[in-house]
Amino acid sequence: MINEFLDYLSLEKKYSAHTITAYKTDLNSFKSFLIDNCNLEDLSEVNYSLIRSWIVTLVNNNVSNRTINRKVSSLKSFYKFLQKSNQIELNPLSKHKMLKVEKKVQVPFTAREINEVIKDIDKEDTFVSIRNKLIVELFYSTGIRRTELINLKEHNISFSDKTIKVLGKRNKERYVPLLGSVIQTLKKYLQLKKEFSIGLGELFITEKGNKIYETLVYRIINTYFSRVSSKEKKSPHILRHSFATHLLNEGADLNSVKELLGHSSLASTQVYTKNSLDVIKKVYNNAHPRSNKKG
Repeated sequence: MINEFLDYLSLEKKYSAHTITAYKTDLNSFKSFLIDNCNLEDLSEVNYSLIRSWIVTLVNNNVSNRTINRKVSSLKSFYKFLQKSNQIELNPLSKHKMLKVEKKVQVPFTAREINEVIKDIDKEDTFVSIRNKLIVELFYSTGIRRTELINLKEHNISFSDKTIKVLGKRNKERYVPLLGSVIQTLKKYLQLKKEFSIGLGELFITEKGNKIYETLVYRIINTYFSRVSSKEKKSPHILRHSFATHLLNEGADLNSVKELLGHSSLASTQVYTKNSLDVIKKVYNNAHPRSNKKG
C-alpha cells in the first residue's frame, strides 16, 4: 500500500523525489511502530487510538511538535489515498487536530550581508570560489529553491534573452530573468567548468565533475554567511526569503513576486509580506504630517 501511494505521488501528483523520500520515511517509521508495539502489519486496520499512541511515543522521545505534525500530515495523505482507492472506508485521521507550534520568524539577510559574502568569495579566483559565488548570486537574484538550483542544466540558460528556465514543483516550468552581474559570473564559471566537466549537462558540478548535492549547497551558504551574519538560520531558503522580501520592500508587485518564486497561489507569497509591511510602516510614520516621527 505504501508503494502504491508513493507511485501515486510520483506519477499523478508529480511530487519531487525529495518530497517522496520524506513521505516514505514517515510512513515506514509509523509501520515499524505498529509492528514493534502493536504486532500489526496491515495499515488498513489502523484506528485513531493506535495513531494517538504513536504520537504520544514521538512526544515522549522529544520529537518537536512541528516534526510530529509533518509526520501526521504524511499519514493523513496516505489514508486519504487509501480511502479514495476504496481500500478503507474511513480515514482514521479525519478529525485529528494538529499540535500547536510556535511560529518561527524567518529573518532575511540584509543587502549588506549579501554584498559582504560576495566580496569575501571574490578574494579567491578558483573554480570552486566562482561556482560558489554564482550559487549565492543565483539564489539571491532569482529566488529559486535549492532543489531547483541543483537540477539546473546548461541548456536552461538563454544568454540572448537573459533568462534561465527553472523546473519547479510538480514539473512546472518558469522563466526567471538574469541580472547583468550574474550573467558575467555565469560566463566565467562556464569557462572554468570545461576543465572539470565530464560531459554532463548539469550546470553545477563538484571538482570531480559530479552533480552537486543538497548538503553541499547548504554547507556553502551556511559557511559563508556564518562569517558575516549572526542570524540563527543561514540557509538557501533564507536567501530565497531575502529575494522576495527585498523585492517587495522596493515596491514590487505581489503577483510578479509570486510568478518569480514559482508559487501556485498568492497565499504562499504573502508569507514574505510581513517584513515589507514593517518597512511601509516606517515610511508612513516618517512621512505622514500627523505622525510624531518616533514610531
